[in-house]
Amino acid sequence: MSTAGTALLNPHLVLEPLTLQPGMRVADLGCGRTGHFIFPISRLVQDTGIVYAVDIVKSTLETIASRCRSEGYNNIQTVWSDIERVGSAPIPNESINVCFLVNVLSMVKNKLAVLEEATRLLTENGLLTIIDWQQNLGTLGPTAAALILPETIKALSKQQGLQLHQQIELNPYHYCYIFKKV
Repeated sequence: MSTAGTALLNPHLVLEPLTLQPGMRVADLGCGRTGHFIFPISRLVQDTGIVYAVDIVKSTLETIASRCRSEGYNNIQTVWSDIERVGSAPIPNESINVCFLVNVLSMVKNKLAVLEEATRLLTENGLLTIIDWQQNLGTLGPTAAALILPETIKALSKQQGLQLHQQIELNPYHYCYIFKKV
């Protein structure tokens, strides 16, 4: 198991309270090249579950697919999609138990569309986990102008019919909110 990056953002702090179970379906929208969350999630949902690694950068997905092949991750499916276009991810509506947006909303222009796409995928009572920067760390993270305030996240999520379910304290640089689709 790779521990690269866990000192700053430890996925296990987020995954533990989610109590992911074998057989669950999980999507990481904007999964990134390292698969920081998808590989630990894959182990939790086991071979009966499905993990969708969604990204718009094809080389990122190729890197994830290569690691899946070399390390034997059989339950991860790479999905190319522009998550700022609602309905573009070729994943069935209301089929995802838990969806992740990790350091994504501060990078996209159409934040509301991304939240709408995530909500489209969630089952009833499905959980949307949003982690993003609350301040940058030197050269890491977005510029101050690109930071998205927690109040903005809460307001946009409420517009999508999502209810704040839990807040997890991570570190001084990130916030984490878990919303439930009701």
